[in-house]
Amino acid sequence: MKKFKNFTIDEYLGVLSRREPVPGGGSVAALTAALGTGLICMVTNYSLNKGKSEEIENQLKEILQKSYEYQARLLELVDLDSEAYMKVVKTRKENPEEYQKALEEASAIPREICQLCYAAVDLIPFIVKEGNKNLIHDAQIASEMLLSAYNSALVLSNQ
Repeated sequence: MKKFKNFTIDEYLGVLSRREPVPGGGSVAALTAALGTGLICMVTNYSLNKGKSEEIENQLKEILQKSYEYQARLLELVDLDSEAYMKVVKTRKENPEEYQKALEEASAIPREICQLCYAAVDLIPFIVKEGNKNLIHDAQIASEMLLSAYNSALVLSNQ
């Protein structure tokens, strides 16, 4: 089956809207966080090579690298969350021990989403201070998306 991360936006929304167990909230939280990191990347890319000091340029490059790494992992979690939840669905009625194990494994993914959101939000103050001032709103939107993804994943991590 094609990975959700490789769907077009229209395809993803179509399958999300169906009466099927996946994708669901965890997948959406991961995707939302990936979009937030995409905005961090955009703002950072527009902020590079603008005559800032070498120290600031190096920090921006580091932020860019971290943002791309977080984004790649979050895109993996879009699918991993769905795979983990399908194990929960399959074991729910068959085997109570396997079901508990599947629940524990599935709840680890939202916790990782929370961790990545937290790490990504931590990058934003520097790009707000030293980045392209024309993109402050994009940095703010990135922060809001990451906060939303964090809170959404937090709901799922407590199941």
